[in-house]
Amino acid sequence: MGLLVQLTAVIFILVLVSTHHLTAGGGHDPLLVLDGYEDDGIRLKCFSERLFSEVQVLWTDGRGDNLTGTPLTTGTTTANASSSIILKPGSGNSVSCRVIDKLLKTSTESSVVIADVFFPATSPWLAAFVVILLLGIFLVIAAIYKFKNNSKTITREEIVQNELDFRRAQSNAVNITLDENCKHPSLIIKEKNRVMSSTQEEIPCKAVVVATEGFSEKKHYWEVEVGDTSEWELGVVCEKIRNTLRSNTANSFPKGNLLSLRFSQGEYSLTGGNDVRNCKPCRVVGVFLDQEGGSLSFFDVEEKCNLASVSFELSGNLYPFFSPGSDGKCLGVRSVCT
Repeated sequence: MGLLVQLTAVIFILVLVSTHHLTAGGGHDPLLVLDGYEDDGIRLKCFSERLFSEVQVLWTDGRGDNLTGTPLTTGTTTANASSSIILKPGSGNSVSCRVIDKLLKTSTESSVVIADVFFPATSPWLAAFVVILLLGIFLVIAAIYKFKNNSKTITREEIVQNELDFRRAQSNAVNITLDENCKHPSLIIKEKNRVMSSTQEEIPCKAVVVATEGFSEKKHYWEVEVGDTSEWELGVVCEKIRNTLRSNTANSFPKGNLLSLRFSQGEYSLTGGNDVRNCKPCRVVGVFLDQEGGSLSFFDVEEKCNLASVSFELSGNLYPFFSPGSDGKCLGVRSVCT
């Protein structure tokens, strides 16, 4: 809007200072008016006080060549003479409107010169900018597509690797039996390999049951059905703890080496309170004891992926242990299906 006002003012000044020609007679000069931008040019209108029946309106360029104008009023001879043209950039930028008296053979003329800067034009840099912009958008889309494909590829590779690690661990399956003589008094063993709490009150000390089998070498794997139990803990204890639990009369949990994965309030944590990366609750947990590599790993059996792993430097027998929550639901050692 501001540019148009400035342009109108500039051209109005140009009209005022343009050369007016009066040839062989008198009369008022025709009025040149800037009507606005149109069709990549500037529309100019020429108005005369004379009637169409009396005069002829002609347009000429800076070289004196005739230009074709369009009458503003048609179908009547009683209207004032007027005409318009669209001045394009590069057409000389100088134009004159001449009104010729048909009877007296006299004419009046007004001229205007419009600089190229005032014409609507596409900047030569705009095309380059559009090309660069489109190229940039294309490259961004291509990069996003490639990133997504790479992510999917990595995810598939991780899934394959996780399942491979799970299958290798599962190939070391062993039978586990819960030891009736090595459990907290508040726990009940059902059907030999299922354990649950006999009370729904919170127990001050850790209530566990230890397996009969202990492992001091090689690799061993077993699976535990945790179902929708809200709280549980699985892992291994050293032989000192196991022996203390068997002879313990105070029902307190002895100090000693213990490695475990705990699930509580929807979150997993390893021995020492170390948080585990976000994992959804699972229904069956695989426990893999690698005495050769000195690590204890936990797997989501249904998803065939690793939940967490912990390294250790312990010697002697390590015994699987199980600690159900106080919600009255069972933990069950199950046979491994390979």
